[in-house]
Amino acid sequence: MDPLFNTTDVPDWTINSTKNGTEYSNQFVQPVWRIVLWAIAYSCIVLVSVVGNVTVIWIIMAHKRMRTVTNYFLLNLAFAEASMSAFNTVINFTYAVHNEWYFGLVYCRFHNFFPIAAVFASIYSMTAIALDRYMAIIHPLQQRMSSTETKVVVAVIWLLALLLAFPQYYYSTTDELPGRVVCYIDWPEYTVCDFKKIYYVCVAILLYFLPLLVMGCAYLVVGLTLWASEIPGDSSDRYKEQLTAKRKVVKMMIVVVCTFAICWLPFHVYFLLHQFFPNMFEERFIQQVYLAIMWLAMSSTMYNPIIYCCLNDRFRAGFKQAFQFCPCVPHGSYEGLELKSTRYLQTQTSVYKASRMETTVSTVLQMGEDIEQPKVKVTAGRGPSGVVGGARPDSSSLDLTSNGSSSRSISKTVSEASSFYSSHNMQE
Repeated sequence: MDPLFNTTDVPDWTINSTKNGTEYSNQFVQPVWRIVLWAIAYSCIVLVSVVGNVTVIWIIMAHKRMRTVTNYFLLNLAFAEASMSAFNTVINFTYAVHNEWYFGLVYCRFHNFFPIAAVFASIYSMTAIALDRYMAIIHPLQQRMSSTETKVVVAVIWLLALLLAFPQYYYSTTDELPGRVVCYIDWPEYTVCDFKKIYYVCVAILLYFLPLLVMGCAYLVVGLTLWASEIPGDSSDRYKEQLTAKRKVVKMMIVVVCTFAICWLPFHVYFLLHQFFPNMFEERFIQQVYLAIMWLAMSSTMYNPIIYCCLNDRFRAGFKQAFQFCPCVPHGSYEGLELKSTRYLQTQTSVYKASRMETTVSTVLQMGEDIEQPKVKVTAGRGPSGVVGGARPDSSSLDLTSNGSSSRSISKTVSEASSFYSSHNMQE
């Protein structure tokens, strides 16, 4: 019984012989209390995953500053995880609890097809982010991907995902047995090779081991580059800020990748063992093992929004804005609603202080001009005609006038310097 990658050729039934004939019973029927506990556990996944990933999508789409190459891949990752959680988690749980299919042939095919495509899109979005970080840090002089190129890469990822998942869609079918309907994959029989085993080994390699190997190598090199050497003592503040920002992004993505690896490892091991040792999975307890393994795998869809919120300032500001109606979110803690960077806010503060300094200096100098009016020294004397001579300014008045001009010149100089400082910081 394996609803996600459904390979059940003959559904599990217990056959009891009675006097009236053969009686079929489903060995995977569970008590109600156990079903309720599993239902609560799976419902938490769906709620947190859908709400969290939809919020991530909104944060990226609604704010231009968030539309970067890395965030476009995070957007694709959030879409894949929210979709898989909404469309498959509840159905998986319902089918696994009782091993009976209620949803028809069309959804049976979608149910077996979409999870592989979504997991492929998720893991290769993370791989694309790892390679983008590698190029940005190891080869910083090479041109980065543009927005159009990023969208093309996302489209190619989904195209390959659909191609890989197509066999699951093509061979999916339903069958009506005594008392119930089952959804399974009717793999063709080949005498030369076992197509089913080959397919699932390829799926495990392409969906798990290969991308994790690529990401592990990329982040190992990036980590050695960012953390192995100390920051030079005479480095500028700008350099230190950029290095710190790069470290934060890489640290966040390493946590995301490790979380995915831990959640999906038991699931892939389970299905590989199922292909080579099928008799191990006929025991009654295997249903609880499968439900636990599937819960862990599906729970990977709900952790990423939590990681973004904890390790990224901009996503945290976006979550605070989205959930500002909650009483636990403090009011006024999400200033800078456009999710501006810390450096931008610091620059704005510097510009404001420079403007205040300019205004203060100009006001003080102007008040000095108003208080100390020019003094005129009058010299009385008679000219040749006996007329009293006119007043002539003292040299001190000329000095004062010169000082006034100097004051206005100083004010203008401060203004120009502040304007240059402001424009310089705004460009950064």
